[in-house]
Parts: sequence; structure tokens; C-alpha cells
Amino acid sequence: MKRMRRTCRVIGLVMAAGMLVVSGCSRNSKKQGVTPQAGTGGKITISGAWALYPMVVKWAEEFKKVHPGVVIDISAGGAGKGMADALSQAVDLGMISREINPVEVSKGAWWVSVVKDAVVPTINAENPVVNAVLKRGMTSNEFTAVWVTGKTTRWDSLVQGTSGEVPIHVYTRSDACGAAETWAKYLGGNQQDLKAIAVYGDPGLAEAVRKDKLGIGFNNINFVYDAKTKVPVTGLRIIPIDVNNNGKIDKEEEFYSTLDELIAAIGDGRYPSPPARALHLVSFGQPKNKAVIEFLKWVLADGQKYVPEAGYINLPKDRLSEELKKFESGK
Repeated sequence: MKRMRRTCRVIGLVMAAGMLVVSGCSRNSKKQGVTPQAGTGGKITISGAWALYPMVVKWAEEFKKVHPGVVIDISAGGAGKGMADALSQAVDLGMISREINPVEVSKGAWWVSVVKDAVVPTINAENPVVNAVLKRGMTSNEFTAVWVTGKTTRWDSLVQGTSGEVPIHVYTRSDACGAAETWAKYLGGNQQDLKAIAVYGDPGLAEAVRKDKLGIGFNNINFVYDAKTKVPVTGLRIIPIDVNNNGKIDKEEEFYSTLDELIAAIGDGRYPSPPARALHLVSFGQPKNKAVIEFLKWVLADGQKYVPEAGYINLPKDRLSEELKKFESGK
């Protein structure tokens, strides 16, 4: 829970002050065997997706050890805010957790894909039918009936043999975000198609389901699993996706007990995409700020070694090479 507590404290600061400043990390550089590099200084401002926020914070901390002259300001607020801030040049980089659409490209969006993760559906751990739901899972059509069409409104209609009516309390995100857009895409729609109680932010949505025994929601994986123990956080369970639609979770579909198991399933494609997806850093046009360029190139190279420990999935090496080539081609 140590990292979860740290993340929660950081999120609290972000919500109160709107910004995390990563600086002064060079004092322990020599102790950790890292040689600071002279010459790179300046400031980098970043805002956007909660999904990418913990990873970028980690990258900023490590980048500062080799480039102590750089100040990095990071704020979370959803992918929509990250894109708007990047296109308006309010920040250098926007954290985006969904696909970049053609309209954004026409407005000047330039990006590199940096890492991969996924959105997962959640249920309260004390739901009266939680064991049955975890055993049978849910299909994409069943999720659609809950979030989009509204045809399924009760847990007892999903689980046979349940006595009495057990309503489903459905939650979604209130902010324009990649998690909701990605989950909606998996269900065949857009974020505005999700019919549910709207809650702000990844932490808020996770907490809403944790407090509601009849709740159902979705979160980016780093807000569902404890970073230290690698098991689901207290009060939440992940609803397995019945990929082959046979009404049960088969052995090859069982990979939710630990974060490492899920990451492996995302990496080899057993967990569907969407709701697995690549995450991006976006700027208005190709960056000209030397510090931003150095940071992005570092993220795609040396920074990748921090990806697994932060609970994310590395992009394939050939994909990373393609992303680095964007600095040469300008595309």
C-alpha cells in the first residue's frame, strides 16, 4: 500500500493545487550510481490522463536524476484536458489514453506512443452476487446492456438462482477521458453513450464502486491493483471478460488475480484491445523545446526500463523504434 498511499497523496495535491512539480531530485544521484548530465535545462509542463499520470511521475523522477537542471510540472485531469491544453499550448505535453482522432491531427496534434495499459470493469467486493459474477464473468453484450442500452438493470437478471431483486448501480466518468472513451469503444460507442452516474477522475470512480455494494464501474489498471502486493485494492474486484461468450470463465481467461498476470495477458493479447490500448504524449506540432525533446527520447529509450515496475506494459521494440523515427521525419 506504500505506493498507493503515495499516489493518493500526490493526487490529493493535484486536486488541491492542480500541479505536481518534480525538482530537486539530483541530490541523491551519485548515491544511486547515476551521473547527472550537464547542458540540459529548462521547464516541461504536462497535463492530462489519469491513466498515464503515475507512469509520467515516475519517468520525471528518474529523468531528473540525469538532467537535474530540468523542472517538470505534471497535473492530472483527464485525456480531454490534456489534449485541449496541448493544442492550446497551455502545456508542452498532453497525456492521452485513447486514440488520437483526425480532427485533433488537423488542429496540429503531434504525438508519440509511449506505453500500454488497459481499462478493466470493476465490482464491489461485498456485492451479494460477487462470487457468481467472478465465476461466470460478463460478455461484451452484457456490459453493453448495462452501460449503453440500459436493458440490464439488476444483478439477479445476470446471475441465475439469485433470490430477490438486486439492482445494479452503474458508474462512469464525468470528465472527458481516455478510460471512458476506451471502455465505450469496446462496447461499440463513445463516452457520451455510457448511461450511468458520472464521477470525476480515476480515483473518484474507484472509490464510488468501493463504497457501493451494488456498484459497477471501470478503471485504469493502476487504480484497481495495489502496486506493492499486486492484488486488487481492498473493496474492489475485477469482473472477468468472457471473451469466447460461453457463459463461464475458462482457464485461459483467468488472469485477474494479480497485476502481473493481467499485464502478461494484455501483452500477449488474451485480454482484448480495446479495452487494452496504447498511451501517448501529445504536443502542438513537433516539439522544439530541447528539454521536451530530450525527455521524450529518453522515455522511448532508457525510460522503458521503469515501465514494468510501474505496472504498465512495454510497447514492442519495433514500435518504439518507429516512435523515435518521428523525430527525424517530423510526422
